[in-house]
Amino acid sequence: MATLNVGNLGEYLREQRRNAQLSLRQLADAAGVSNPYLSQIERGLRKPSAEVLQQVAKALRISAETLYVRAGILDAERDRDEVETRAVILADPTLTERQKQVLLQIYVSFRKENGFEIADGDEASDPGVTDGTEPSDAGPRDRTAGQGDGDGDGDKSTEQHKTAG
Repeated sequence: MATLNVGNLGEYLREQRRNAQLSLRQLADAAGVSNPYLSQIERGLRKPSAEVLQQVAKALRISAETLYVRAGILDAERDRDEVETRAVILADPTLTERQKQVLLQIYVSFRKENGFEIADGDEASDPGVTDGTEPSDAGPRDRTAGQGDGDGDGDKSTEQHKTAG
């Protein structure tokens, strides 16, 4: 893995923010981070997580991969396929944010199972996602809820069927 170069990252972020004609406060708000934290990143005092870099990249409308490489999180050549796969998943407008995070977790687990470690082990683990709850729109149970009890007579529960007859 490449070495961390947060100074270079900070300078690059400042340049991109200025090119986008955003104040520090505007970018911090758009990225969902605090103004002081973003300032510290720009000055090279803090190492942001991959998730924060992704949020900043989205707010600046630039490639998250570029920020990952600048931060030393990714080796540009070795991790290109993984980053492209992640980028496609994250850019898919038909998926909810929850679905994207779950899909990324599954992707990471398959890569680990096959012996390919993720460049930064925390990239796909979002504390809000690993809360032990199931995604609200995943699984056959949710797709069939309220569609009948499976006996083909069109009623919605066996309890109604028993009391009706």
